[in-house]
Amino acid sequence: MSLLPTMLERIARARVDLRMGLPVILTTGDTAILAIAVESLSPERLADLRALGPVSLALTARRAATLKARVYDEDIARVTVPADLGLTWIQALADPADDLQTPMKGPLTSARSGDATLPRLAIALVKSARLLPAAAYVALDNAGDFALQHDLTLLPRAVAEPLLNRSSPLHPVAAARLPMEASEAGRLHIFRPEDGGEEHYAIEIGRPDRSKPVLARLHSACFTGDVLGSLKCDCGPQLRGALAQMGTEGAGVLLYLNQEGRGIGLANKMRAYSLQDQGFDTVEANHRLGFEDDERDFRLGASILRELGFASVRLMTNNPGKIAMMEKTGITVAERVPLKVGENDFNRHYLATKASKSGHML
Repeated sequence: MSLLPTMLERIARARVDLRMGLPVILTTGDTAILAIAVESLSPERLADLRALGPVSLALTARRAATLKARVYDEDIARVTVPADLGLTWIQALADPADDLQTPMKGPLTSARSGDATLPRLAIALVKSARLLPAAAYVALDNAGDFALQHDLTLLPRAVAEPLLNRSSPLHPVAAARLPMEASEAGRLHIFRPEDGGEEHYAIEIGRPDRSKPVLARLHSACFTGDVLGSLKCDCGPQLRGALAQMGTEGAGVLLYLNQEGRGIGLANKMRAYSLQDQGFDTVEANHRLGFEDDERDFRLGASILRELGFASVRLMTNNPGKIAMMEKTGITVAERVPLKVGENDFNRHYLATKASKSGHML
């Protein structure tokens, strides 16, 4: 029946559930766990989890390394939650805000036996919901009956995991002429992903020739830089500089991708900024939160370019990762166009870190 939710729609529902503090059920074979995001976990629901069995905490290897917790599962750690420790302790493991004030949170015991498949899936799902990458979970029997009884979202790993790992297809929604300061010959295209995520935009300047490499930029949304004029990054100047150059040349396309904070979301980006105020650089801050250096999916940009009819670009970027991803997804990068603007006293160390640790060509 077409009125029943597809697995992609169930994943979208699960993301909302996690953000609201509801648990989700993850299954593989005859094994199941009930998982909930630590960020939205309440004392009442923690008590309900404990009534079902021993509680464990899934953390990324990045966060576990900060906590000096043993990592036996390569990319995640499964930490045992002692029965006499409450929500404050659990949230302190997930959120590094007070790491410098209370660095010793252990000793921590990590599980080294058993299957980490479902806790790993829980981390991926929580990450996709733009929450802190930490999930509390308990083993669950009779998962199907439990899901029906408590009206909870159930996701079989075999079907859900491939959908989480793929880049969601994008579909054009609307487009209209948009005169701008950079060029009166502007047009804005809106693209909507199938997975219920945020929409992405393409700003087309002039009438670019589809048979030639187009001057293009993949620009990740930066509320603080693009809108507020933050001096902590170079995003605002890059956005305006790219549009200005396209206006000067009379043609180009800027893809505005809603992947704030290198894909971790604005709330986690502010957490990273707070850690930077404590003395950590941008990469160290992301790692302490449990994220990788860069969590963005540049395949989205390639998908939009193909939808607009472009196969080759003159890419405005200092990031070699963008070039590699464009080439990997079938978009030819005929030329790299440097975009070195916006350096100031507040972001000089940030830019130096991007060059030394992330390979940016600055």
